[in-house]
Amino acid sequence: MPSSLIDVLQRHRGDVELLHLPAGPSELTSLADVLDRLPDPRRVRGRRYRLGSLLALCLLAVLGGASTLAGIARYAVDITPDVREMIGLRRLPRATTLGRLLARLDGDALDDAVGAWLARHATDPVDDDFPELVGVAVDGKAVRGSRQGTRAAIHLLAVCEQW
Repeated sequence: MPSSLIDVLQRHRGDVELLHLPAGPSELTSLADVLDRLPDPRRVRGRRYRLGSLLALCLLAVLGGASTLAGIARYAVDITPDVREMIGLRRLPRATTLGRLLARLDGDALDDAVGAWLARHATDPVDDDFPELVGVAVDGKAVRGSRQGTRAAIHLLAVCEQW
């Protein structure tokens, strides 16, 4: 059974620094278009929302910190009308609508599409306004024997940048 959408998106959340996430109209529109190409598990009759618009909303909400369907629905209420228009969302979906869609969606296909879209923006920035991406490796350890009584252990942190 494929993993849930929220798990898939949270897995990619650590790969992208939110400050460098493309947020221009063309980037959000291209995200919705990429997600529109996924196989739609819904019946043709009764569709009220584009698949790409709903999935782009879910992606943005999870990257913004939402971890539940209700959180994604609240995020949809809080975003500006301009962002809603950029992703092609004309009205607000309910959490139950999102839940039904995400329960039927192929998580592996979504994982591939989101990963490819994020990787494209992480390796080849579209806009020169963003600073160059830098790789950072972080490692930390608690010093053995440094915890005494109620005093917390001493922690060492090492950070290595790669240009």
